[in-house]
Amino acid sequence: MNQRFDTILKSGTVVNQDGEGVRDIGISNGRIAAIGGLGQASAAETIDCKGLHILPGVMDTQVHFREPGLTHKEDLETGSRSAVMGGVTAVFEMPNTNPLTVTEETFTAKIRAGHHRMHCDFAFFIGGTRENVQDLPELERAPGCAGVKVFIGSSTGALLVEDDESLRRIFQVIRRRAAFHAEDEYRLNERKPIRIEGDPRSHPVWRDETAALMATERLVNLARETGKRIHVLHISTKEEILYLRDHKDVASCEATPHHLTMAAPECYERLGTLAQMNPPVRSADHRAGIWYGIEQGIIDVLGSDHAPHTLEEKAKTYPASPSGMTGVQTLVPLMLDHVNAGRLSLARFVDLTSAGPARLFNIACKGRIAAGYDADFTVVDLKRSETITNKWVASRAGWTPYDGVRVTGWPVGTFVRGKRVMWQGEVATPSTGEPVRFLETLKA
Repeated sequence: MNQRFDTILKSGTVVNQDGEGVRDIGISNGRIAAIGGLGQASAAETIDCKGLHILPGVMDTQVHFREPGLTHKEDLETGSRSAVMGGVTAVFEMPNTNPLTVTEETFTAKIRAGHHRMHCDFAFFIGGTRENVQDLPELERAPGCAGVKVFIGSSTGALLVEDDESLRRIFQVIRRRAAFHAEDEYRLNERKPIRIEGDPRSHPVWRDETAALMATERLVNLARETGKRIHVLHISTKEEILYLRDHKDVASCEATPHHLTMAAPECYERLGTLAQMNPPVRSADHRAGIWYGIEQGIIDVLGSDHAPHTLEEKAKTYPASPSGMTGVQTLVPLMLDHVNAGRLSLARFVDLTSAGPARLFNIACKGRIAAGYDADFTVVDLKRSETITNKWVASRAGWTPYDGVRVTGWPVGTFVRGKRVMWQGEVATPSTGEPVRFLETLKA
């Protein structure tokens, strides 16, 4: 039988839930049509992937693309361009925009703004606030919604929900897994005098490990009390890892490349405020604790927490300097470098960036290389060594804290629903992004 496909990816090493091996992949109508030896088949386009690894499309489940309202830092187009340049096929974007993404109107406007303008597929979190509690059951089920995101610390205005009573009201009404920024606002306020002007090394002293652990414990207790599921974003402490190990029935958690790569005080001495994030990069023992979480399977997913600010904004004297760095474009190369260094297997990387997100968030037809699934692939050259530079970064912010860092393992291709969006450092098929589909938001 002479099968015909739109595209065949030829002779790549396919990495999937059933192991890895050299296979061909046939693509038709944006979906995976066949996997295996397709030597007898024909296609409109055949792409030679010999010597390359084909991974299920990498999903970055935490980015801030700043649109609407803060588009001098980033927008949906530039942020997604940065994503596909780094091999990322889908992003989950956060609600701390201006206006906040907390109503049906602001959410729908964002979906419209992303459709066939963003370069990768996308989902948006809806912000959970005291004011929109009654609307959350409907909002969290909107097509393209990744779920509810709540800041229990480290935010301002309506997005800050710091007290247990208000959090409990949100927990009581939601049905899907909700995502949380877990730093205890009361403790952060108490400790503000500890900050030393002009010294970002005081950032992790102010926002200490206790502030993170207290918030995470409060969230787990509320999840147990209300019978709900939580997702703790950007874990930054060894204490949280050990605590969450015993609560995996209700709590999933995310690690970021910066918490796995950098360590205080060195990063602040070298980079100053460019290393300033919330929660902060901490000492090497915390970094080792998060790696333990990766090794033991406690960490479920990776997210970059891409949160760009301009270099001018970052140049303000600490603590007036904003927290945040670019990260969506560097997630894949940094983590592949860790793979090459033996810190995690390639299979575990796939688990953290495709299978993990699909499992946690009930994503439809993404997260593995399987017939009938979206043809989303991150094609990488594990042997290729490159230097990350500011010039390479496609984000509007135009900088990375990893400028000048040499890595081994590099994204060479990004396929989104069968389209070759990025190939060898060039955007080949722009503006094809569509909302990610979730099993919990499918419309009949």
